[in-house]
Amino acid sequence: MPVTQAILVRRPSDLTVAWAQRIVAQHAADTTVSEVNVLSADIGTTTRVRVAVEHNGPETLPRRWFVKLPSRSWRARCIAALPRLLQTEVRFYQEVTQAIPVLQPTILAAQSRRGRGTTLVLADVTEHGAVPGAPGDALTAAQATVVVEQLARLHMQFWNTASLDHEYRWLDGPVRRWEDRLGTALAVPLMQRGLRRAGSAVPIALHAPAVRYARRRRQVMRVLADGPRTLVHHDVHPGNLFWQQSQPGFLDWQLVRIGEGVGDVAYFLATALTPEIRRTCEARLLARYQQVLEDHQIANLDSTTLRQRYRVHLVYAFEAMVVTLAVGDMMPLESNLELIRRAAAAVEDHDAFAVRPARSASLG
Repeated sequence: MPVTQAILVRRPSDLTVAWAQRIVAQHAADTTVSEVNVLSADIGTTTRVRVAVEHNGPETLPRRWFVKLPSRSWRARCIAALPRLLQTEVRFYQEVTQAIPVLQPTILAAQSRRGRGTTLVLADVTEHGAVPGAPGDALTAAQATVVVEQLARLHMQFWNTASLDHEYRWLDGPVRRWEDRLGTALAVPLMQRGLRRAGSAVPIALHAPAVRYARRRRQVMRVLADGPRTLVHHDVHPGNLFWQQSQPGFLDWQLVRIGEGVGDVAYFLATALTPEIRRTCEARLLARYQQVLEDHQIANLDSTTLRQRYRVHLVYAFEAMVVTLAVGDMMPLESNLELIRRAAAAVEDHDAFAVRPARSASLG
């Protein structure tokens, strides 16, 4: 990991030749940057900027960069600030990324200073032909299979390991507790606002159960945390994936934490598949997830309990999409509504708000 100096910026216009030169110097001391062009800027939970950097360095030094800054949307910035989401992603890339066994972007530089901001600079995955996903993408059953397999690889790497309580203990620390408190405090008003804004995307029969869930969110979160501990992405929707040929990679690690692996699977299947595709392959994909874990000596997996835990984790996928809509400026509106429709269908199919999950000790 390169030592990073003086790269903090606040807005796309701050991405100058001098700024890029400081980053390039950490990777190739004799390289000179001649030009920096902003290709696009997108505002969501963060401000995401793609830039082209012209330099005379080696081919291994990227010329397309992806820069993440605090969001220029005040609503998104307020939601992200207290739980320090971008700061968490910076620390993830600085301390955890080398242990992650799935495709991710390459970090070029990162810096976070309290009161002064946060800047994360990654190699743009498009430079070598990868295709970033969009939030509203609908994946095929074949694509979903390889994503589930990669999630299993990620989860088995950290499954109930000592490193979770040592090197990565901070992932379950005060920042996450602040996030949980904030989510609980705002759960009811955000759920009500999101349901109003969603309109027909959420069947009326789900409105009352969704608000009841929001009122008892703290208890539900405890239930969802009652599982085998591993490292989870916690935000695996189509817009946080990229595709290198037929292999998926994972973007946006702001919500990374210690949790239950099947929660990632539930979130992914509820958001990335149309209801029709999900219904035809859901059971097979859960079985595939279980099989990959068992093939790597993750023992004592009970398929009945796994399915039940999957069902109850669907409520978080639904909440996350509705709250995203309630806050606003975090995802393109039509994509957000589509993911709400998909998650609502999954919750309705499984009557997920009514599930009383078994304790998950039998899962690991």
